[in-house]
Amino acid sequence: MKILIVSDTHRRNDTYLEVLKKVGPVDMVIHCGDIEGSEYLIEESAGCPVEMVRGNNDFFTDLPAEKEFFIGKYKVWLTHGHHYYVSMRNSFIINEAHDRGVDIVLFGHTHRPVIERDGDVWAVNPGSLTYPRQEGRCPSFVIMELDRNGEVHFTINYIKD
Repeated sequence: MKILIVSDTHRRNDTYLEVLKKVGPVDMVIHCGDIEGSEYLIEESAGCPVEMVRGNNDFFTDLPAEKEFFIGKYKVWLTHGHHYYVSMRNSFIINEAHDRGVDIVLFGHTHRPVIERDGDVWAVNPGSLTYPRQEGRCPSFVIMELDRNGEVHFTINYIKD
């Protein structure tokens, strides 16, 4: 199973569409928020199931603030992350993930990619496809794969000009 994880596209969808074409086909697309009205485009272009939550810039949407669901044997918590102080550090959201009993927390907001493991919890932020803030400022996304044994693997991918 191959899953494309993106965040913080901020209604600038050209890069998302290019990435989808380049890495596709995928079995699922997950958007960690700050979609800004492009929900329909994100969903229709994916050609597969899509999970999305609203971010701090998604003012006029019916998207939920958070979701919990399973991918294979993994319980996933999807949130934008701004209510969990991710701009300061990841420890708050990781502690919440432990308290919720989830295996994976997917979040955005910082525009900086990260894959971090704390005990039995994975914390994954794909960064931003539109306004990256990490050193080098390359747009980024994450590919999540479940191998034939059902084990999860994450890869941060960068778009270089």
